[in-house]
Amino acid sequence: MRALTVSPGRKNSLEARELPDPSPANGELLVRGLTVGVCGTDREIANAEYGWAPPGRDWLILGHESLGRVEQAAPGSGFSAGELVAGVVRRPDPVPCGACAHGEFDMCRNGRYTERGIKEIDGYGAQLWCVEPGYAVKLQPSLERVGVLMEPTSVVAKAWEQVERVGGRSWFEPRRVLVTGAGPIGLLAALLGTQRGLDVHVLDRVTDGPKPRLVRDLGATYHSGDVTQVIDKVCPDVIIEATGAGSLVFAALTGTASYGVVCLTGVSPAGRRISVDAGLINRDIVLENDAVVGSVNANLRHYRQAADALGKADPAWLERLISRRVPLERAVEAFQPQPDDVKVVIDL
Repeated sequence: MRALTVSPGRKNSLEARELPDPSPANGELLVRGLTVGVCGTDREIANAEYGWAPPGRDWLILGHESLGRVEQAAPGSGFSAGELVAGVVRRPDPVPCGACAHGEFDMCRNGRYTERGIKEIDGYGAQLWCVEPGYAVKLQPSLERVGVLMEPTSVVAKAWEQVERVGGRSWFEPRRVLVTGAGPIGLLAALLGTQRGLDVHVLDRVTDGPKPRLVRDLGATYHSGDVTQVIDKVCPDVIIEATGAGSLVFAALTGTASYGVVCLTGVSPAGRRISVDAGLINRDIVLENDAVVGSVNANLRHYRQAADALGKADPAWLERLISRRVPLERAVEAFQPQPDDVKVVIDL
């Protein structure tokens, strides 16, 4: 089989290489890889900024945004040959911590978790891969072209779950949500917001290209102006921040209506400094009973929520999120951003 590999910590090591076909063990599914998505984490690994190879070797099969078709399933696994599946990324730590022991491995307390295609376990960027039945999720057959969006949708499903759980500490009936950033996470956050019947607004800096049209075709409102002006106009009950840009993060912290919830999903680069009025931020959060929560990764429950959300969405709209499909042999091109990129995927 062919697989997309990288040597973490070594630049220019990304390549499609020939590897032996995997053999499923202990009731694992054997899956024919169809598509794998490329995100910022993958680019960081390819740029030698992040990532860990499996113990005992210096290379890693990349890819955590997966879609495949079951080739072989053991009796009693709950899966059958021909079904579409996505693989869960994270695995609990072996100790385990309390969160991992209760199935909440996305909230691991001690950092000893592992992750497919990121941290110490081979990913899904291969023409064949194996996965435990307990870490695979079925998708509807109609999602064959877009099911690779499952993993980022699971991240967004968790973010929305966190917002609703935090808001549920008191009476909570949000009406307006502002999503900052119209990348895949932001657009999928907007999708799940519209599925909740909310008045959804999306802020991004571009004024043309596919992003404004994608937002408007959801029935949401697109903005490209100054963040403080947009916040003042929208007065959102919920803000989902999907850029990690410092100015947007700090604007969000004081940008909600009273008893608002801000969910931070973007990872900010270190070393960039901005001046903020910490006293004002503290005053607003305290006096308005606001809440700020960070959210990353997802557990099995969120993958199932994502599968449900994608199944309810317009497949044509979802397919427009995928702006480029690159064959495995030219996978390096998928790591070179283009101006109108939304989501880039590699066909396996």
